[in-house]
Amino acid sequence: MKRYEGRSVRLVEVGPRDGLQNEKQAVPTATKLALIAKLADAGLSVIEATAFVSPKWVPQMADSAEVMAGLPQRAGIRYPVLAPNLKGFEAAVAAGAKEVAIFTAASETFCRKNTNCSVDESFERFAPIMAAARDAGVAVRGYVSCVLGCPFEGEIAPAAVLTVSERLLAIGCYEVSLGDTIGRGTPGSTARLFEQLCARLPAERLAGHFHDTWGQALPNVLTALDFGVATFDSSVAGLGGCPYSPGATGNAATEDLVYMLDGLGIQTGVSLDALVDAAAFISDALGRAPASRVARAMMARRQGLANTAQGQC
Repeated sequence: MKRYEGRSVRLVEVGPRDGLQNEKQAVPTATKLALIAKLADAGLSVIEATAFVSPKWVPQMADSAEVMAGLPQRAGIRYPVLAPNLKGFEAAVAAGAKEVAIFTAASETFCRKNTNCSVDESFERFAPIMAAARDAGVAVRGYVSCVLGCPFEGEIAPAAVLTVSERLLAIGCYEVSLGDTIGRGTPGSTARLFEQLCARLPAERLAGHFHDTWGQALPNVLTALDFGVATFDSSVAGLGGCPYSPGATGNAATEDLVYMLDGLGIQTGVSLDALVDAAAFISDALGRAPASRVARAMMARRQGLANTAQGQC
């Protein structure tokens, strides 16, 4: 389609952190590192590697320092980590992190449920992190949850999302990732959101983080693209979910997103075949099929070709 000619999109792969953090079974450090290496092999240049959070609350991330120590060091690849408070930030920097993410919400209720503080209090927590990040030369990305709906409050006004996004940029975040945490957004609500945001904020400072609970992640990406957004979070094999939203699924699956963008002629720098290899690897490790439709289709096609080849021998 002509309106997409010459465009490129930066994908932020969040599977190793956002995707795995809610898995009930412990994923070995070696498996996480192998997954990250496969994602890097596929051409993903931004891979959110882990989170420096309390292992009491997120036991899956208890090996964050070990993951950082084992990351494949390759030119041009960034490994941001989640660091929601000063203690986490200090641990992340000590482990070698060059980029961190902080998070709040457009919903007061969700913010209190998720972080045990109000939105204003979350910004009070961010102040020492931002000061320390400036001193250490560490880049900071901001996340906003519940931008298109909240499991507790229902519909969220775009004005509330705009206010929080402006505050994150004002304190020094280089980019704001806008999360449809429960996946209730539609192209209509996404358009209304970005119409307000892009009237006040540069599209290049915004990213889309769409969950696919209601099957709307890819249509919402297309809508955001039309407003000039060119960065999207995605999760290999469709990993992920939200503990405060029963039935909520993971982000837009990276394979589904790359397949769609490839079909539009939009450059991502990602090999779909290698990406499906990564999806097959982590799905096998977790003992289930990937949520990604593209991964399932390509894996079935590969199996069919293999069966045909064996029958011909």
